[in-house]
Amino acid sequence: MDKFKKCSFCGRSNRDVRLMITGLEGCICDDCVRNANQVILENTKSQNKFSMTDLPKPREIKAYLDQYVIGQDAAKTAMSVAVYNHYKRLQHESEGKENDVEIEKSNIIMVGSTGTGKTLLARTIAKMLVVPFTIVDATVLTEAGYVGEDVESILSRLLQEANYDTKQAERGIVFIDEIDKIARKSDNPSITRDVSGEGVQQGLLKLLEGAKVNVPPYGGRKHPEQPFIEVDTRNILFICGGAFDGIEKRIAQRLNTHVVGYGAVEHTAKIDKNNLMQYIAPMDLKSFGLIPEIIGRLPVLTHLEPLDREALRNILTEPKNSIIKQYVRLFELDGIQLEFSPEVLDYIVDKSIEYRLGARGLRSIVEAIMMEKMYESPSAPVAHLTIDLEYAKQQLEKAGGKIMNSGD
Repeated sequence: MDKFKKCSFCGRSNRDVRLMITGLEGCICDDCVRNANQVILENTKSQNKFSMTDLPKPREIKAYLDQYVIGQDAAKTAMSVAVYNHYKRLQHESEGKENDVEIEKSNIIMVGSTGTGKTLLARTIAKMLVVPFTIVDATVLTEAGYVGEDVESILSRLLQEANYDTKQAERGIVFIDEIDKIARKSDNPSITRDVSGEGVQQGLLKLLEGAKVNVPPYGGRKHPEQPFIEVDTRNILFICGGAFDGIEKRIAQRLNTHVVGYGAVEHTAKIDKNNLMQYIAPMDLKSFGLIPEIIGRLPVLTHLEPLDREALRNILTEPKNSIIKQYVRLFELDGIQLEFSPEVLDYIVDKSIEYRLGARGLRSIVEAIMMEKMYESPSAPVAHLTIDLEYAKQQLEKAGGKIMNSGD
């Protein structure tokens, strides 16, 4: 009687399927298991989709960012307000409320040296809101018709993140990294076209402001016979980030040009010369090489503070996904209790400052210190492992050259 079992869902016998799973009072075939799993995944996705009615307030957004990003209060406040206003605007439009006041988008530009947390801020906000999020590198973009990626390819990646659900993609977040690398190369006329600088900025204008764009679904270059997906960028939030290396000199020049006579000394004394980035203004971005039109479409300008020793020390241990917690968890999976002595943490921070790698360099340094133990420990597990200062110095001296090169 058990020779020919039937699936309780589709009715097929075990002769017609690859695998039949038997339960107490019924059976299910492998195809029905697969279909049921797909239904569960789709249902979970729909439950996780960001609902406009659950829009967190700016204080709640900042409190969430505080769990993952150390310091940068000014940037977190600006981001929280801009994101809240953007999705509040979408909520207003989705409810169909008629009003003669049209609220514009709050696109954001973040300025800060490498390793200060620009990408982490954008990624954490997208994670909180459960919206499609993608990071694109501005350095690969060129004008249409030239070697490189067209500007519209930015939206291809957002579509892929949204599983080609256009409605979901149209309220997602795009982080454009290295925006400073597409600055105008020179104010002087040139016989060659600036196809990866000002040309890309001109192409970005319609995306940032809001337009219906034909997007190649799989990215790359456009060609006439290729199928396109129409995406309306009016409700996509664009966050741009860049190091703008050397912009402090332009800020310093601007601050000094407005002071004449006896007031000059008093004005100069009030300026924090160790952190000129906090005085950044749109005119500094213009002098760096961004065109006025693109600056106007990025109305929220915020800066990230350079990381001092205390901030780097906190980044190592405090956030939910801190570097030290990650390594402790990795060893815990092998049944090993990992511990770092306080002197080692201070040593790691000192080396990061010495190499000028910022928060990103902390990971490289810890990886170099732990590489040998990560190789040996799974094969010869011990119950407890403590990393002391002498061992850390020894391991870092072996890999010192590699870490220095990674920061160049």
